[in-house]
Amino acid sequence: MKFIWFSLVMNLMNPVTGERFTTSEKIENIIKQAELTERLGFDGYGIGERHGAPFLSSSPPLLLTAIAARTSRIRLLTAVTVLSVLDPVRVAEDYATLDHLSGGRLEMIIGKGNDPRHYPLFGITEEEQWNSLEERYELLRRLWQEEEVTWQGQYRPLLHQVTTQPRPLQNPIPIWHGSASSTRSTELAARYGEPIFSSNSFHPQAKYKDLIDHYRERLAFYGHDPQKAVVGAGAGSLYIANTTEEAIKRYRPYYEAFQRRQLPSIINRRLRHWKTISPEVQA
Repeated sequence: MKFIWFSLVMNLMNPVTGERFTTSEKIENIIKQAELTERLGFDGYGIGERHGAPFLSSSPPLLLTAIAARTSRIRLLTAVTVLSVLDPVRVAEDYATLDHLSGGRLEMIIGKGNDPRHYPLFGITEEEQWNSLEERYELLRRLWQEEEVTWQGQYRPLLHQVTTQPRPLQNPIPIWHGSASSTRSTELAARYGEPIFSSNSFHPQAKYKDLIDHYRERLAFYGHDPQKAVVGAGAGSLYIANTTEEAIKRYRPYYEAFQRRQLPSIINRRLRHWKTISPEVQA
């Protein structure tokens, strides 16, 4: 079992003191947090991807490059790379460069994301998200595994004998599939025999169990050994202190303030949005 820290670089007002980091302070704080992760013996650090306030994580490869320069051992992950809206050529180039700069420490978690604001920014509809993710991932795999790729699809201009540079340092770069809401993601992971990662934040635990069960079943369908399945799980809120009692005492005011002010609004906003999407998208 391995343990990794993740951050969405959410720059909110401190619910107890009322203070807020500047953008520069928050970014530096994230890099220092990654350094601490390495000193404490954790296995990796991940940066999510969001495109709008209060998140400052619109460019994970740049943040992870800065972290790579100030660490030497931990794995560097994306959590997730919102591949459903990104150009696979640009992704192949940026993350292969990061792979070299980090000495081969990159791991990528891909997904369609769970913030509806990024779809209009990048020119697709929410109903297209899964088809877009599947097509773009197929192209990304080819760009990293093949040279002189010729390709035609729906979500970017055609390619003719394209070899992206640099080539990845790792062969292959490890790919995980973010799978917190739909069997479409576990299906895609199972097809390629690749691991899944579920961030257990908002859904009941039974939802995640169903996804994992589906993943194992489909692994067998595609000829992979379900006994060798690799499943990652995440949850929010980690506070570290010298003792359990000290951690509870120091963190309780923040936890209670967050529950009062932030969590209800976040959940309500997501529920309102969820009710607007069609059953086919929710499936």
